[in-house]
Amino acid sequence: MAYHGIHYIPLFLFILFPFTFLGTYLAAVALGHVEPNFPYISDAATYSPESCVFGQLINLGAVLLSVLIYARYCEVCQYYELYAIHPKVVKLNKLGLWFGLISAFGLSIVANFQETNVKFVHLFGATTCFGMGTAYFWIQAICSYHMQPISNSIMVAHFRVGLSVVSTIFFFVATICGILSHIQYHGHDPTKWYPGDGGWVLHVISTASEWIVAICFCFYILTFNSEFSVMSFSHPQIYLDTSHVLLPQREPEETS
Repeated sequence: MAYHGIHYIPLFLFILFPFTFLGTYLAAVALGHVEPNFPYISDAATYSPESCVFGQLINLGAVLLSVLIYARYCEVCQYYELYAIHPKVVKLNKLGLWFGLISAFGLSIVANFQETNVKFVHLFGATTCFGMGTAYFWIQAICSYHMQPISNSIMVAHFRVGLSVVSTIFFFVATICGILSHIQYHGHDPTKWYPGDGGWVLHVISTASEWIVAICFCFYILTFNSEFSVMSFSHPQIYLDTSHVLLPQREPEETS
């Protein structure tokens, strides 16, 4: 039996991620855990209780994101078998699968390792999430050109390239400015960064760039909604190896 509804996953993630980011930010500001002046997304999710809610929702998002990435991989495989798509799409599709799953794994690291507790692990997760995610965007954008007009329109392919360009630029801006701002920082609590702490302008550029990349991620995920609306899935077939099972033999029935 086939089940429809995969297209709800991109829509749900498009709502879940902004809701989590903005909700955590507002809660952190209201509780006095961060200043409202352009904190990093993870700064607002450092202290409880907002860190607990952030971790739970982002973990859910990471799982659903992995499902979306695998569904996209299967979609490209199906179109390759049915239509004359360029063979290099197969290699790109496999590479994209790994990049996407690694990005989702990095997202879960960000959720579970807070910045103030395990800083370097948190930064590794953030870099992996945004870096591998941006690479995944480029791969899917290239695949989109090979798959139009069968799967998507040329405008969708252009839009994905545009989001990939913006994500790439601001990912590097956020990384470079973030490193330089921390070199100049001489305050006591980076989650409450004030203009007098040093590196303020670079810090604001870095944090704003991170928010822009996060927004691009949300809109890129949403672009899969229309494609997934024509997809369906069924329960996986299970095969059992019963050669090792020793069943008692039936006793012969008595004849009257």
